[in-house]
Amino acid sequence: MSIDLEALFQAFDVTVGKPAMADAEFGETFRRMMAALVRFDYVVVFAYRGKERPIDLYSTFDPDENVVFVTLYQVGPYLLDPFYHTARARRPGVFRMRELAPDRFFSSEYYRSYYVQTGLAEEIGFFVTLDDDITVVLSLMRREKTGPFPPAEFALLKKAEPLVANLVRHFWPGLGARFDAQRDAGLRTGRKRGAAAQALQPADTVWRDLKLTSRETAIVDLVLQGHSSESIGLRLNISTGTVKVHRRNVYRKLGISSQTQLLSIYLKTFGNTGDRPAQSTSR
Repeated sequence: MSIDLEALFQAFDVTVGKPAMADAEFGETFRRMMAALVRFDYVVVFAYRGKERPIDLYSTFDPDENVVFVTLYQVGPYLLDPFYHTARARRPGVFRMRELAPDRFFSSEYYRSYYVQTGLAEEIGFFVTLDDDITVVLSLMRREKTGPFPPAEFALLKKAEPLVANLVRHFWPGLGARFDAQRDAGLRTGRKRGAAAQALQPADTVWRDLKLTSRETAIVDLVLQGHSSESIGLRLNISTGTVKVHRRNVYRKLGISSQTQLLSIYLKTFGNTGDRPAQSTSR
């Protein structure tokens, strides 16, 4: 598609001289800017901090789509998302999902059980690192019938990245306070469940409740993310055979025989330990 300069300038003009914007206003401004450059079907913006549950800042989904893309995602699948792991690694830039995905991601149980529900052909993310270990990820999504982003459009988005990053840093400061509020709410719930629950992030609670060793935890985490045994061995500096032995031990310990069952247990355990997802209050 050709660049709509008039629409681009009109969207940018909204930001001039404004010291602050509500989530919905800035999110819509970002959407309009991107729509002047490339074609897409959805926008969603999440803020990530460490292993904490991501905060939904803005999205364009209808209520049914929001359940899949936001509510279900925040309950636990985010921990297996390549975008989440890139955000945790504090890696700024613009990336296609397929650039970041592990070698077996598109054949993983997570992809088949959750990601396929999204009906996406491709997702591109702007990764903007902020203070307090926070990364904001602004995603542009295209459905299967729309098809992937052409190379020329992806190149255009990469050129827009410095502007997007500066706008995010200007209009989304202070997100740490929101994560602190979410954490404090979780601690209050944890007091009702017992002192042990208070010291752990929801992600860590899953592994504790599954009673896995630290090595088994690392391997299962990578398996569910979509890494092959060979990839896991390289990342953990162990042999492929050792990885397979640990996988067999985990399956025996949990009384399962497939990755489908492993994912089911993982998500069920996570759902029983976490609180309700935190969403933006200004959408």
